Amino acid sequence: MAELANCPRCNSLFMKGQATVCRDCVKQEEEEFQTVYAFVRQKKNRTATVPEIVRETGVAEYKIRDFVKAKRLHPSQFPALAYSCEKCGADIQEGRICEACAVDLQRVIQKQEEIQNALERNEKEDAGPVTYYSIKGKER
Repeated sequence: MAELANCPRCNSLFMKGQATVCRDCVKQEEEEFQTVYAFVRQKKNRTATVPEIVRETGVAEYKIRDFVKAKRLHPSQFPALAYSCEKCGADIQEGRICEACAVDLQRVIQKQEEIQNALERNEKEDAGPVTYYSIKGKER
């Protein structure tokens, strides 16, 4: 069931359902997408970078990057388009993080697994039978 909410972009009231913004903002976003798509579809503009598209169309950079991230504009068709890595901000064309961050994350995971394995080995070694020894002291 839909609930009443404020649009995060324009702060107007709307019924929140599948859409997370009001109808006016959805319509405006679609118009901006069509403007960008019409621009990059032209043969001379297919290799345009995001800053060039911003300059020529007037559409905000974050929206263009969101179109690429949402796969509405495919980097395979427009090779200069990219969006930001969620970790470091580098330009990427697929996934959520760049290759360098993926390698770094894999290294951290591997290190954590090594630590966990070492802890488990230590627990197994320490869990052996307990033997108590008594030492007789010198009598006085």
